[in-house]
Amino acid sequence: MGKEKKLVEDITPMNEDFAQWYTDVVTKAQLMRYSSVKGCMMILPNGYAIWENIQKNLDQMFKETGVENVYMPLFIPESLLNREKDHVEGFAPECAWVTKGGQEVLEEKLVVRPTSETLFCELYSDIVQSYRDLPKLYNQWCSVVRWEKTTRPFLRSSEFLWQEGHTVHATAEEAQERTILMLNTYADFCEKYLALPMIKGRKTDKEKFAGAEETYTIEALMHDGKALQSGTSHNFGDGFARAFDMTFTDKDNTLKYVHQTSWGLSTRIIGAIIMVHGDDSGLVLPPRIAPTQVMVIPIAAHKEGVLEKANEVYESLLKAGIRAKLDDSDKSPGWKFSEQEIKGIPTRIEIGPKDIEAGHVVVVRRDTREKIEVAIDEVAVKLPEIFETMQNEMLEKARAHRDSHTFEARTYEEFKDAIENKPGFVKAMWCGDEACELKIKEDTTATSRCMPFEQEQIADTCVCCGKPAKTLVYWGKAY
Repeated sequence: MGKEKKLVEDITPMNEDFAQWYTDVVTKAQLMRYSSVKGCMMILPNGYAIWENIQKNLDQMFKETGVENVYMPLFIPESLLNREKDHVEGFAPECAWVTKGGQEVLEEKLVVRPTSETLFCELYSDIVQSYRDLPKLYNQWCSVVRWEKTTRPFLRSSEFLWQEGHTVHATAEEAQERTILMLNTYADFCEKYLALPMIKGRKTDKEKFAGAEETYTIEALMHDGKALQSGTSHNFGDGFARAFDMTFTDKDNTLKYVHQTSWGLSTRIIGAIIMVHGDDSGLVLPPRIAPTQVMVIPIAAHKEGVLEKANEVYESLLKAGIRAKLDDSDKSPGWKFSEQEIKGIPTRIEIGPKDIEAGHVVVVRRDTREKIEVAIDEVAVKLPEIFETMQNEMLEKARAHRDSHTFEARTYEEFKDAIENKPGFVKAMWCGDEACELKIKEDTTATSRCMPFEQEQIADTCVCCGKPAKTLVYWGKAY
């Protein structure tokens, strides 16, 4: 039992040191390993399988809105990047450059893509000639490189996996409609599959994406009360179109600029899953996204008939389309339980001689540790019902945590006290002046997370300067 106990003790309690708890979980759950390249990680099968499920389900949702997948080059010529001034200035500090090819010094430096707006602009300027060519709704799944100074697995790394959608439209209205559609797609996906409730809203001008007219975001609240920007959708207007001469002949035979959008969600969302649902025993995965939904664990496997019956149950689950595994190794049951819990597998099935004699198995939920007796011949039917209950309850638990850690502030003293002593979102009114936004960050290290779509008038004046308020803002410390 000492070894079994130590397996769990290796994870630092989150209330003791949340940052160390997070690191322990990503390593002990075997999601990733650190690479010899600073700021880069090796994503292991347990971690990559989560990303595969995210990719599969989100990609299907994209395609239901008419999006098609493409793939663009890894390298961007410096001259191409420089054609949009705000964009290049925004990314310059994070760019990784290639200056040699083999032994030859390149005539023109190449940047390893930090994002691919400029490449899509090059493509669209070539293939869009007429209103009949519009809209173009393209997306790519790829990796990007941003030379980060401070890194943390999944949350911020020098290279990360993501998808980036880039669309062009004939009118500003169509572009805006697509921008909001994709933001809502992200929010719906996170809620439906990841059990992550999101706050949806618009970024302030200071926080918007380099080169965008408007940036919209989904923001999640982690267990430690910090916010995590989980996906963004940008309306570029015709700014890039003018820089890259992306024009089309409209129905009235006049030449017009296209209107463009861009939207992305990355492996950072795996960090959100960990920090919203995890506990002191490790990872807790929502059933819909979990690579393995149930681990079948035979008890007293050496006894006659136990392994055979466990295999029988396991095969019935596979036939029912349930993502199941069977742990028939010679490790002790307690060790197997700890491994299953650390990896966040939503349920386990315990089956031993007494269970077989009674004609049932014991299903144990990872999130609540509730034990449920289920008749052996009903397991394949009952498990999906248990998954559905878990999925809904995990979402509601996360929503309750977010709501109970969302506070209101009407004065600057209330605001500073909330940021300092009440981890979570703070709702407060803002005058719209960037000077107040900068002062708040300087005084408290909190940043504006978003101006939510669902606006409230909780005060008439700006929480910082006391001038008339224009909008409600969610503020908070963030990853």
